[in-house]
Amino acid sequence: MGASVDLGANSVHLLVAVVDGHRLQPLVDESVFLGLGTAIAERGSLGGAARGELVAALVRYAETARRLGAEDVTFIGTEPIRRAADAASIVIEVAAASRVPLHVLSHEEEAYLTIIGVNEGMPVTQETLVIDVGGGSSEFCIVDAARPPRAAGLQIGCASLTDRLVSHDPPTLAEIEAMRAEARTALRDAPDAQPGEIVAVGGTASNLLKVLPAAALDRTLTRERIDAILRILTSEPAADASERHLVKPTRASILPAGGAIMDAILERYDADRMRVSEAGIREGTILAVDHAGPSWRDRLADLAHGWRG
Repeated sequence: MGASVDLGANSVHLLVAVVDGHRLQPLVDESVFLGLGTAIAERGSLGGAARGELVAALVRYAETARRLGAEDVTFIGTEPIRRAADAASIVIEVAAASRVPLHVLSHEEEAYLTIIGVNEGMPVTQETLVIDVGGGSSEFCIVDAARPPRAAGLQIGCASLTDRLVSHDPPTLAEIEAMRAEARTALRDAPDAQPGEIVAVGGTASNLLKVLPAAALDRTLTRERIDAILRILTSEPAADASERHLVKPTRASILPAGGAIMDAILERYDADRMRVSEAGIREGTILAVDHAGPSWRDRLADLAHGWRG
């Protein structure tokens, strides 16, 4: 039994699962929207009140995991914690209250864990690009059977892009085009690759699927489908989109930016489609900790290639 909690720019997300080799059987999969990325973008730090809210959520999650019998509970901090001025205070307060250390990951570590989750720790057989478009940044990891994995993080995310360029609800066509243009510019710095497969993970990709039933059926986003999704999202206010498509209200308002970034990614890699995986960094964390034990962070580059047994 293992558990992981991902402190993302939008949500803080708990996964508790039974580990059976490469397979995970989820027991609890839940999240709370805390908007850490937006708070830190506005203030530079979380501050005492927001830290208290975060710590309380993590204490609850740790108690849930232990009550279910999780042998290892791992907290992982991503983009918002990396750039928070009070990151040291967050780490100290979380550990003191929950008795679980908070690992603040680099872009590379975040990407490696994500690809482990997507591939279930199985050996990689083709060049694969895994992307996670978050609220404040986007993570890229490229792995194949022969070379060391490559990872990069770009400072473009759906919440930050919305904050900078959108002032209408729903976004205007001009605002959508402005987000597309900024995403294309940012993606010039994305790592070069000729992937045999592109896999998208995380809340942005999974919530885009909810808007278009055809995409949800085969968990695939194409450029044509993203265009259709953006047309829908620009035709209704975020509150209506939230209710109609079963998307959290705070997520609905930033989802158009997520579509613009996803489309720019497909354009950047001259691809027409990407598969959306339900697995990601939380699954990868549980598998890596189970397989490698306390030294999991030191072994991530090797673990990203997968293992047998």
